[in-house]
Amino acid sequence: MSRLIDRGQVQELAAKRAQLVEVLPAEEYAEDHLPGAINLPLRHVDPEHVAGLDPERAVIVYCWDSA
Repeated sequence: MSRLIDRGQVQELAAKRAQLVEVLPAEEYAEDHLPGAINLPLRHVDPEHVAGLDPERAVIVYCWDSA
């Protein structure tokens, strides 16, 4: 189930070991991302690539755009 959350909810979930997933291309992820985030470019969001995520932990998917 997906839903929008605010900054406070991100911080709360991250404190509870939520998985942070940045969906921008690898080049943009390399420029800047949240500490502890993994890179999973949106075009690679498929069963094979998401298999590495822990199904017991919340997942926060985000797209950082500093522009």
